[in-house]
Amino acid sequence: MKALPILRILNPVVVCLCLCSSLWSAESSDRPNLVLIIADDMNWDDCGAYGHPAIRTPHIDQLATQGLRFEHAYLTTNSCSPSRSSILTGKYPHNTGAEQLHWPLPPESKTMAATLKQSGYYTAAAGKWHLGDAVRDHFDRIYEASTAGFVLPSGSEGEPAKMIAAQPSGCEDWERAIDDRPRDKPFFLWLAALDPHREYSEGALDPPHRHADVIVPPHLPNTPDVREDLRLYYDEIGRLDTYVGKVMSKLEQQNVSENTLILFISDNGRPFPRDKTTLYDGGIRTPWIVRWPDQVRGGVTTNSLVSAIDIAPTFLELAGIDKDTIDAMQIEGHSFAPVLRDPMTESRQYAFAEDHWHDYEDHARCVVDQHFKLIRNDYVDLPATPSADAGRGLSWQAMLRLQKEGKLTKQQQTCFISPRPQWELYDLMRDPGELSNIIDDPAYQSVRKQLMQALQTWSEETSDYLPSRRTPDEFDRVTGEPDHSVRVRPRPSKKEMFGTNGKY
Repeated sequence: MKALPILRILNPVVVCLCLCSSLWSAESSDRPNLVLIIADDMNWDDCGAYGHPAIRTPHIDQLATQGLRFEHAYLTTNSCSPSRSSILTGKYPHNTGAEQLHWPLPPESKTMAATLKQSGYYTAAAGKWHLGDAVRDHFDRIYEASTAGFVLPSGSEGEPAKMIAAQPSGCEDWERAIDDRPRDKPFFLWLAALDPHREYSEGALDPPHRHADVIVPPHLPNTPDVREDLRLYYDEIGRLDTYVGKVMSKLEQQNVSENTLILFISDNGRPFPRDKTTLYDGGIRTPWIVRWPDQVRGGVTTNSLVSAIDIAPTFLELAGIDKDTIDAMQIEGHSFAPVLRDPMTESRQYAFAEDHWHDYEDHARCVVDQHFKLIRNDYVDLPATPSADAGRGLSWQAMLRLQKEGKLTKQQQTCFISPRPQWELYDLMRDPGELSNIIDDPAYQSVRKQLMQALQTWSEETSDYLPSRRTPDEFDRVTGEPDHSVRVRPRPSKKEMFGTNGKY
């Protein structure tokens, strides 16, 4: 598959310099180790490195002071397993065959893990798996955290709805994965947390965060229940941070830190109403920090726009994989390696993201640059119901009560609106909370036209489509409780449900 014209790197001179570098060529005898750390449901700015004044994340902050922090980084979707499948394959969700929550990757999937393994890398995954069985052998070893931390067990009506894993953080085997690696190979580690995914409980962090630490975003009501919900979420971010520190220490102890690239991201945003499962920044914007002491200058920030679909081609390029092999994988992203050499480089003009079924049916698309975002809602009759785990949480239940009492602000009612507008446009510089839809503002009509054209071009070039039929909800949209007449676990694959891994 040829590179998408709309996504081409903008600085060919820098590209040429990077491709000619012996460090990143197949001839290099000292290929970098690659470590991808994936938080589970962490908002992009909920850490000190991105400006939060109270959440305790000293090790993530250290990554940033020793590495390169990306200010404008986006995921390809707002949902856990589809996001991970997109990252691993370098494809947009609608082309992975795994675009809905809990759909496994198909057996024919080509992944960066398999390609790295074939080229001589030791590959291991530790923590949250959530990718199905067909691609397990793409890794030399998998240390899988309990699915109880993110898959609500099936059962009879009345069964308590809890997702509590035996290993609550999902990071407990990260150090072991580093220790168990062979010493004569470069390595690729997929380190996937369960933190800060719900359910929440006391004891995640000692000492815990305080209610005074909590900053309530304007799309959530500032009530004691919401503050408590956010406080518990903060604690799980703090727990995740301790494991990030353990990974950094372990790499130092093994004397491989200098030539190890660590990329820290999240799979989607904060698991709260109007965040996760939406196309607002609270759903698809991600922290993105690269630490690679041998090659990346520390304490630097870049405004270059990047997408999670770019991770696979970047890692493969840095590992010295030849271009023909990468092209044969039909990867739809492109390498952001030039930005690691020169943070002033512009990597892409636009990033694109998708919204699919996640507990509840939905379908939407968006395009974003560093200044504006355009969202297209395809199922305008459906409200933007939060994920079922968030629906059972303190914040949503408080919002349901306040909605009945008429006490929610306009911005806090987004998840209740039906029908929704088909189009939404936001000026991210002036309105970072995406609270004012300016789609009909005459002053922004040229921006509207430009972004609509970019989205249309991307849709055509990636063969995007609107499904011919809808997928039933598996939970009640008010209570978040499961509908056992619909739910089956493990969830059937896309092919089992619709007879195809492609358009349906």
